[in-house]
Amino acid sequence: MSIIAEKVFEAVKTLPEQQAAEVLDFIEFLKSKTKKERGERREIALATLDKYKGLYDGVPFNRDELYDRS
Repeated sequence: MSIIAEKVFEAVKTLPEQQAAEVLDFIEFLKSKTKKERGERREIALATLDKYKGLYDGVPFNRDELYDRS
């Protein structure tokens, strides 16, 4: 267990049951928020891939040739 988790655990042990339940609710909120943000980033990435789908023909290229150096 990490140091922070241990500190949270020790602090929650001293709280009344109702307040401990509020801490648990907050933790679950943070976890769901993180999961939602991860899902949103995934959707954006997939939309970007769809946007460029089929444009690469598989022919090898030199990366330096992609930049106009004039």
